[in-house]
Amino acid sequence: MATDPKAELIDRYVVASADPPRGSRYMRLLHGGFADGPEVGRFVGELRRDAGEIGDRELAVLLEPNWRPRLTAAWLIGVGRRSGFRARLGELLLASELCFAGQGYCIALTLFGTDEDAELLVAYLDRYLRRPECRYDQFWAMGSLLCLDEQLDADRAAAFLVPGGLWDQWADARTPDTPLLKQRIGNLCALVGDPV
Repeated sequence: MATDPKAELIDRYVVASADPPRGSRYMRLLHGGFADGPEVGRFVGELRRDAGEIGDRELAVLLEPNWRPRLTAAWLIGVGRRSGFRARLGELLLASELCFAGQGYCIALTLFGTDEDAELLVAYLDRYLRRPECRYDQFWAMGSLLCLDEQLDADRAAAFLVPGGLWDQWADARTPDTPLLKQRIGNLCALVGDPV
């Protein structure tokens, strides 16, 4: 009986779990949930190990299917600082084809930490803050951009945050304060640590 290589990759990297009772890896990455759970160190250790072991070809395959492999691949790309995927992650983020995957793209761009990454986040926010009916990954993108602004001694987010600006027009009563968004992204990036 032949095995499906894509299914094996998904089982190995996406469904893999450092803590089976807490759920699959992709479920723990979703919304950064691993940061609030038990065994964070173990989970992050296995994520870092896999980010160092997985090949670029395998990562490219995981960026093809649904949101679960894309979310996981983006985290592995970010943790492994595989900046060769920057353009692809930017394309996927701007396309916003699938729910939740953009969370991983934003984390990866934040972990890469360059002006080029910040500009991809600016392009995303410029496009999707103008569409209040599209509540996708704007929280993640803004938190990531604020982190990069601090890291790069820049102020790109300010254009969106002026009173009455795009952020105010898009936000609603459920929108967290931007300092909380920045703190959440910063904490998640700090948990995964230095490049592998």
